[in-house]
Amino acid sequence: MEGPQQIASTKMFGGYNKRYKFQSRALGCETTFTIFFPPAASEKKVPIIYWLSGLTCTDENVFIKSGVQRPAADQGIAIIGMDTSPRGLNVEGESDSWDFGVGAGFYLNATQGKWKNWQMYDYVTKELPELLKANFSELDTSRASIFGHSMGGHGALTLYLKNPGAYKSASAFAPISNPSAVPWGKKAFSNYLGDDKSAWEAYDATCLVKNYQGPKSVEILIDQGEADGFLKEQLQPENFKKAAEAAGVPVNLRIQSGYDHSYYFISTFIEDHVMHHAKALHS
Repeated sequence: MEGPQQIASTKMFGGYNKRYKFQSRALGCETTFTIFFPPAASEKKVPIIYWLSGLTCTDENVFIKSGVQRPAADQGIAIIGMDTSPRGLNVEGESDSWDFGVGAGFYLNATQGKWKNWQMYDYVTKELPELLKANFSELDTSRASIFGHSMGGHGALTLYLKNPGAYKSASAFAPISNPSAVPWGKKAFSNYLGDDKSAWEAYDATCLVKNYQGPKSVEILIDQGEADGFLKEQLQPENFKKAAEAAGVPVNLRIQSGYDHSYYFISTFIEDHVMHHAKALHS
């Protein structure tokens, strides 16, 4: 695997945001990712938290808008953010809508025709961890957690549930919790995965949690804004909580009064999520 090329570096809270590009085998194109290295990374290996962003985002949004670096620096944890889809492949129709195609990979492996390069699941769970392990001696990739927002919250929950033990903990902001039952998910799944609903269920957290057999000692933290305009039609976290409780999977669903779907909401509670993961990663 060819190593990544650094394209940007900025110092923050004693650590560094560093952005990289490389040619991805999984995606069939050049892609970017960003790492926040906390100050502790200059002295020892540090654990990591993967951040999965939402629709239309890139690897940079969380680092510019959330303030995640402050608690990550305090806790000695690296944050890894990646892009949300392949880019530059010029697939017909890839940019026709904001909620599908470019910027909307849904963290799955597409099986349908022209979308075959939308292999975000393999990219996040296999290729990127291998690249990090091979190229960044500062990172302890064996100690990893995962969180995300909206489409990325969906990704964080599904990757956690589909890979028992791979992540020490999981959390989400306003996740698309039951995509098989909502417009965003139906649009993406039908195009990426076809009409077989069983294939959809393999990437639906509410379906996956019903049969989850992995560790149940660490609860899943979910924050949801009560004033989120997407809550009723697209997100449905109560479906996930109900299914998780029936399966004995601990979930802390916090409905935050007055908050919406934006990074104003995320930045308000991002420290809680880093501390949630720090407890699991440092135990």
